[in-house]
Amino acid sequence: MSQLFDLYRKVGNTAFSKKICEIAPYFATIEPQFIELKPSYCEVTMPNTVKVHNHLGTVHAIAMCNLAEITAGLMTDVSISETCRWIPVGMSVRYLAKAKSDLRGIADGRGIDWTNPGDKNIPVSITDKDGLEVCSASVIVKVSF
Repeated sequence: MSQLFDLYRKVGNTAFSKKICEIAPYFATIEPQFIELKPSYCEVTMPNTVKVHNHLGTVHAIAMCNLAEITAGLMTDVSISETCRWIPVGMSVRYLAKAKSDLRGIADGRGIDWTNPGDKNIPVSITDKDGLEVCSASVIVKVSF
């Protein structure tokens, strides 16, 4: 089992969210809150705060990329074998609507073969408080032994 998954199960969503921001401080810029984390699935929210706004007063595109990366990355970490490691190597993003509210990122890896190393294409959907998809991302992670 992943050490991070073990930690998540021991401390719960709030404490785990804080710990991830200590491990990777850049994620703290979006104040992520884990909602659910398990193999092949991760759900994380981020508040709509002034510090993540762009010049239009909406959530900045790169803040949404940050949400996509933490969601895909942690889902990968708890989905792969303990003998493997991973690193993000690419991301494709489509901004579909102005993000004007708190956001929810969901990475669903149920269709991904986690048993073999190689590049994994992880879809992440980012929605607003009304369920409107405001950003669609594909995060590519390289899994190796």
